[in-house]
Amino acid sequence: MNPYEYVETHRDAFLDELFEFLRIPSISTLSEHAADVRRAAEWLKAHLEGIGMTHVELVETARHPIVYAEWLGAPGAPTVLIYGHYDVQPVDDPEGQWQSDPFEPVLRDGNIYARGATDDKGQTLTQIKAIQALLASGQMPINVKFVIEGEEESGSDNLYPFVDQNAERLAADVIVISDTGMKSIDRPSVVYGLRGIAYMEIEVRGPRQDLHSGMYGGVVHNPAQALVEILAKMHDEQGRVTVPGFYDRVDEVSAEERAELAKTPLPEEQLRSETGVPAAWGEPGFAIHERLAFRPTLEINGLVSGWTGEGAKTVLPAKALAKVSCRLVPRQDPHEIFGLVRDFVRAQTPPTVTSEVRLLHHGMWAVVDLKSREMQAALQAYEFGFGKRPTFVREGGSVPIVGALQRALQAPVVLMGFGQQDDNLHGPNEKFALACFEGGLRTTLRFYELIGQRG
Repeated sequence: MNPYEYVETHRDAFLDELFEFLRIPSISTLSEHAADVRRAAEWLKAHLEGIGMTHVELVETARHPIVYAEWLGAPGAPTVLIYGHYDVQPVDDPEGQWQSDPFEPVLRDGNIYARGATDDKGQTLTQIKAIQALLASGQMPINVKFVIEGEEESGSDNLYPFVDQNAERLAADVIVISDTGMKSIDRPSVVYGLRGIAYMEIEVRGPRQDLHSGMYGGVVHNPAQALVEILAKMHDEQGRVTVPGFYDRVDEVSAEERAELAKTPLPEEQLRSETGVPAAWGEPGFAIHERLAFRPTLEINGLVSGWTGEGAKTVLPAKALAKVSCRLVPRQDPHEIFGLVRDFVRAQTPPTVTSEVRLLHHGMWAVVDLKSREMQAALQAYEFGFGKRPTFVREGGSVPIVGALQRALQAPVVLMGFGQQDDNLHGPNEKFALACFEGGLRTTLRFYELIGQRG
């Protein structure tokens, strides 16, 4: 039985195992789910042992364990390092938008609905199942190592030192990461660039404690008001970031890249349909897909202050807090951007309040060589798996480990994503199309065959 026949005959078993994996609420950002995160790691360890990996271990960290596995039974063949993550985002559904239990996966209209379905349990298991099929069929063309972490959704703080300290152990000829997506099944694409990130929180403080707004309103500067005044100054009316120096390291994108990206545009009507917004917004002079691909951003991710419970409470809050993230493009450094934002906030803070800016986590941008033989093999594999030759795209999100692995291991990276643009990762009703799972398996199998042939 060849590996493709193995996948076909084990399709239902693969889905059962994916559903079992998805039922574990491995939310790394919430301490009350720490036991669930460990349960997911232990599930993965047992699963990797079960498919025939010769060495599997849980590498303990200060928080959640890293799952490491390897099979090195093909002397002289290339070695592939596969990265994924088993933690998921919180559900956070105050308006009840989930149509089914986020941790009780369902198959509906050809899609698997569950938290983590596409980000990243479904994609990680696609890689694992492809390796299982190769091992079970006795046609393994590569050596393989897995690094699957449990903190991607909360900053990957413990993965970076692990990579730096274990560069020799993790050494590989190519790195494969399935934590990105493509435009759609009908428009397959290969991601070759990701933005970096600097995630901060801004705190503004005023009085020692909450005050009665009738007794002190109008004579004490409200920290919530002061914060939004500062935040409002971070963009001009056209959407450009006004923080001095923010764009200093941003380079122009070549005409060749712009032409390649133009093959997968995002029309405004599609944006409105996907998001429900009445109109597009953003930096002038760039198409929507260009803003997402190669322009940096500064976004307010959350605001907290004062009374937000049911009913009224006439309080003048003692403090206000904003969560802010910057998506960064090549040559921008997250620490430098943090310093620029911190200095801007400091300069804009009136003497009636105090402020502090804290860097919570960060990650570097990454760009992959389009002309490498590994990327060319990926093009052939996607065409085999999905029936159409893919285009190259840059993605607006961040996978900070990409840059860290590139620097530490000095190996080419292939971002082999199988999610779709409308999969609602991080949102309600996250999904993973069954056709993406099946096409992803075919693509992955073909890619490893090609890598093995080329040596």
